[in-house]
Amino acid sequence: MRNALTSSIARPAVRIIAAAALAAGLVGAAAIGQASASSAGHQCGRPTVSRQPFGETIEPYTGQLTQVFRYTLTNCRGVQVKILTYGAITQSVVVPGRNGQKANVVLGFKTLQDYVDFASPPVTANGGPYFGETIGRYGNRIAKGTFQLNGQTYTLQINNGVNSLHGGLVGFGNHIWASHAVQTKQVAGVALKLVSPNGDGGGAPGSPGCPSGCTGYPAQITVFVTYTLNNRGDLAIHYRVHNDSATLSTVTNLTNHSYFNLAGEASAAGSAYGQFIQINADNYSPTDSTQIPLPLAKATGGKSQLLIAQGYDHNWILNPQTAKTTGPLGLNLAARAFDPRSGRELTVWTDQPGVQFYSGNFLNGTLVGISGHTYRQGAGYTFETQHFPNSPNEPDFPSTVLGPQMTLNSTTIFAFSS
Repeated sequence: MRNALTSSIARPAVRIIAAAALAAGLVGAAAIGQASASSAGHQCGRPTVSRQPFGETIEPYTGQLTQVFRYTLTNCRGVQVKILTYGAITQSVVVPGRNGQKANVVLGFKTLQDYVDFASPPVTANGGPYFGETIGRYGNRIAKGTFQLNGQTYTLQINNGVNSLHGGLVGFGNHIWASHAVQTKQVAGVALKLVSPNGDGGGAPGSPGCPSGCTGYPAQITVFVTYTLNNRGDLAIHYRVHNDSATLSTVTNLTNHSYFNLAGEASAAGSAYGQFIQINADNYSPTDSTQIPLPLAKATGGKSQLLIAQGYDHNWILNPQTAKTTGPLGLNLAARAFDPRSGRELTVWTDQPGVQFYSGNFLNGTLVGISGHTYRQGAGYTFETQHFPNSPNEPDFPSTVLGPQMTLNSTTIFAFSS
């Protein structure tokens, strides 16, 4: 199925090409937690993790005021990552450049209230920027908020034009996750847990996003997301989803929605446009006017694709894995980014079949980030490793169905260097 999809889908109207500096070799296969003795040396200490309170807010499942924590992961090379239990969000990733100067390279907010108010507020107009969120139950779009499974039709909240996006009005990024620290000699991290009930994302007729009522997603699932950082600068995200139902199948498609800017999130407006991007894909998924991928039979030249999305916002179909594109944990190369001014480089490895590259098209100067700078177009871009949009309605796409009592495991690594 994967090969047929890759060969049949339209070729990109605009090919994203790597900078020469990015083509100079690939990281060899290695275990995620293994520290390199040649680079770390005896003076390089083990990564650390700490936890601090980060305010309180209402947890939608319980309706109760609940404590939110921020975990700080630090390695001996100056990389520091901050993870929130609200939304399992990546708030910041501080990375040194070639001159040793550090910068936070992801977009985010300073306060918990900003995340509650602006990251993905429960409104029906496009949802928000989703800065750093863990997206679920279903990352990306489901056409008209409906799909068939278990012999019935399921309906979801409409929050993006005529479609359901990123789990609906209250997705995984709006919940407070249970958490505990992770610490070994090789990595430091945080493990987060969320139980999503049968019917999650449903609503009564006339409720926001559900004019005719919404069933929500079928089956209870238990979701674990574990972030770990090692001394090489690899930030790994491992997803584990268990379908707790004995009878119902469900659909799930988790991803991380961090916006990257290797010049630093506090850099000048439009600085991301000066960076080089390479995506390990010869093909992408052209969409209709509502940004739903076209069926294979209709996937032609992709005319006006950049106008439809007001920039890049497309699923790129990753090339079949080869020995040269195999990296840590045997994962496939998804993408690379390089900032020539700072020398910072990001390599993305994954076991997912696609990556949604989004160029921050709807950042319009109304949001103020963690450093006090205003975010506009060109402030950052995403590499959302995932299955394809609208897969529940496209049998030729890789399946996102998780059967009764089945478990899904998936890993993506964001590897930083300079």
